[in-house]
Amino acid sequence: MRRALVLTSEGSRHWFRASLPQRRAAFADIPANTPIDWRLTADDVRGVATTYFATVAAVLAFIV
Repeated sequence: MRRALVLTSEGSRHWFRASLPQRRAAFADIPANTPIDWRLTADDVRGVATTYFATVAAVLAFIV
């Protein structure tokens, strides 16, 4: 028997998903033309370096 990939009726949804509240637009109040400021700060670099060296130290500790 061959079934369609997409369900055609909303009544055949999973019982748990049917019990969840309806989704709302999470970012409806943010205008689409607002520029997003993605700047790399010194705190970001310090966090990446700290994580890297901590991981290297942990791997070396398990090897030795």
